[in-house]
Amino acid sequence: MKTQEQWIELKNNLNIENRAYINGEYSAALSGQTIPVVNPATDEIFTEIARCQSEDVDLAVSYARQAFQSGQWSESSPAHRKAVLKQFADLIDQHQEELALLETLDTGKPISHSFSTDIPGAASSLRWYAEAIDKVYGEVAPTEKDVHAFISHQPIGVVAAVVPWNFPLWLACWKLGPALSAGNSVILKPSEKSSLTAIFLGQLASQAGLPTGVFQVVTGYGHEAGDALAKHQDVDCIAFTGSTRIAGQLMVSSGESNLKRVFAEAGGKNANIVFDDCDDLDRAAAETAAGCFYNQGEVCVAATRLLVHESIKEQFIEKVIQASKAFTPKDPMDPSSSMGALIDQDHKSKVLEYISLGESDGANVRCGGDVDGQGAFVSPTILDNVDNKMRVAQEEIFGPVLCVISFKDEAQAIEIANDSKYGLGAALWSSNINRVHRVAKQLQAGSVWVNNYNEGDMTVPFGGFKMSGNGRDKSLHAIEKFTETKTTWIRLHS
Repeated sequence: MKTQEQWIELKNNLNIENRAYINGEYSAALSGQTIPVVNPATDEIFTEIARCQSEDVDLAVSYARQAFQSGQWSESSPAHRKAVLKQFADLIDQHQEELALLETLDTGKPISHSFSTDIPGAASSLRWYAEAIDKVYGEVAPTEKDVHAFISHQPIGVVAAVVPWNFPLWLACWKLGPALSAGNSVILKPSEKSSLTAIFLGQLASQAGLPTGVFQVVTGYGHEAGDALAKHQDVDCIAFTGSTRIAGQLMVSSGESNLKRVFAEAGGKNANIVFDDCDDLDRAAAETAAGCFYNQGEVCVAATRLLVHESIKEQFIEKVIQASKAFTPKDPMDPSSSMGALIDQDHKSKVLEYISLGESDGANVRCGGDVDGQGAFVSPTILDNVDNKMRVAQEEIFGPVLCVISFKDEAQAIEIANDSKYGLGAALWSSNINRVHRVAKQLQAGSVWVNNYNEGDMTVPFGGFKMSGNGRDKSLHAIEKFTETKTTWIRLHS
């Protein structure tokens, strides 16, 4: 790991590519317009990106369709796709420092997290799907004697991957891995707030051997470039991670255009339940703090609702307050920093407004709040005496704000946990094996963690229930989302 001075030196010498990547070349938006890029930790504009709009999207989709129909990638052997994607992943690893620096400059997250977690995670995602693609088989149906019916999977076509700003490259590769391995052409649309690592991928894709047009990056605003992709008649699938509101808009756009598939991973308001029979409250407190405050709380599956049994509530809150001190905001370019800045000043204002709203509704601020000075920094904040009906308990704040809610018994804990329009993640802490199984079965969430929070692996699917979305990232289940299932029925004659 570089020192802070070395990271700053690399930043000063870095040549930032800021154009879109269309049909194998970097190019400005056809309109010539750009969007300023702000470093959240310093509030400085340090570059601009291309502001692509519908005409740029039309070009990218046209090239993606041509590439798909040529068969150079879509009809290539799984062994060939595996080799190219493994090389793609290797190139990400080789450029780990530049990519980590771009991620931190764009998002304000700590450089230690970008370097040690986000960028390696992105490479690992591509590598996992590269290894998986030649291990996905078709099926033969158990039909009558003189029929041979087999089920095969073929690439869906042109995929638009629309990804958010909290884990820009990592979440992009959760989409790119299965979509590319299945043989599709992919247009990546990053958030206008965090496009630089996506843009950097363009040159790596070319070096890895992806054919021209198979991978493209269209930058710009969601209501312009993103909307054009959502409504395009020649886009076959939208893979999305972001807010529940936008997920709904994408489904409307699909219905008003060509019924393209929309697989959305949306918001969360996740319950972390600590029972009085938890036998390691110190560990539970440490993971409660990390589960809520890691990545500045800008995590869809963050543990933002702490449900704690009334008999241990005060004791446990004190432990969480102590654990939260490990996430004191600090210059993200400092390798010792474990908490950086929020994505921008507008989002900081939104988070602070929620804290004030919680107070006005009767909650107590036990620690945290605003950080004065330059940059979009907010300290880990704990709101005590929250009622689950309050807006701070029902709405996704997407910041370092923990809502503490007490409960009397197991039934009430389950009722409160499920009293949400979201259903992304949930956790419970208990040493009672019967309680663990009883509660886990009843929690309405796509992922349930027992005596840990947000552990995971590429081998397991990630996604939610209810308004947290309808897609699944990671695992072999994700590949299914980027393929068409075809039945071929053959009548055998003697």
